[in-house]
Amino acid sequence: MFNYEPYLRNDKMPTQWCSGCGLGNLMKAIVRAMSVTGIGKDDAAIISGIGCSGRMSSYIDCNTLHTPHGRTLPFATGLKMSRPDKQVIVVSGDGDSMAIGGNHFIHACRRNIDLTLIVANNFTYGLTGGQFSPTTPEQSWAPTAPFGTLEPQFDICQMAQAAGATFVARSTVANLRHMTEMIRLGLTHKGMSVVEVISNCHVNYGRRNKHPDAPEMVNWIRECCVDKDVIEVLPVEALEGKFVVGVLSQKERPEYAAQWAAFVEKVKSEHH
Repeated sequence: MFNYEPYLRNDKMPTQWCSGCGLGNLMKAIVRAMSVTGIGKDDAAIISGIGCSGRMSSYIDCNTLHTPHGRTLPFATGLKMSRPDKQVIVVSGDGDSMAIGGNHFIHACRRNIDLTLIVANNFTYGLTGGQFSPTTPEQSWAPTAPFGTLEPQFDICQMAQAAGATFVARSTVANLRHMTEMIRLGLTHKGMSVVEVISNCHVNYGRRNKHPDAPEMVNWIRECCVDKDVIEVLPVEALEGKFVVGVLSQKERPEYAAQWAAFVEKVKSEHH
């Protein structure tokens, strides 16, 4: 049995997440992925923002930084540029990364800086009452959309690929083993890695949208999953409303921090 205690700030336990919240499973997957890849606590930094996912940096016992809303990636970029030896893991929510932090998301992907961004997508602003977010499914009910949302969803993984991230994957809190593996692959990739994790917020999204408790919403997530390896043989209509999971894109491109270091040395040598 895996022992989580060495990786956690046990004086902060139990967590403040709602009972059954998918973020607990996500925290387990991050810790397991760190253990499997041999990343020591002193060698890792976890950066989180505002929202329920922001508590991740309070609970995992390594170098941590809790940032303002939407600013996880600028802080993480600064850390990686100043300490390229550190494994920088960014944990953000769909609102934090796709709304107020959307521009930073695009440019971190464009630069291909060596960060691992884990986006916990629960389709809502869970911490502040359940307002709809950029990833809320159309026609969903929310306090800020009492007759259903009209706006189309952002596809986080498509956004990441279009902006230039060199590793893009999706998993869900319904499958701990798969989630751990996607995060592990993101951690070992050199360049910008984006791992979207579909998570349940049964309190502020689910109970208002026909998923009244944690088991029911996790089952719904599980039933909506389609493995990337089988989508080519399925008709297009069979993928409507589904979450395609797995490694969606992986390619090699020069990493920004390494490029910058080489550029600085080049300028120094030319001007001495």
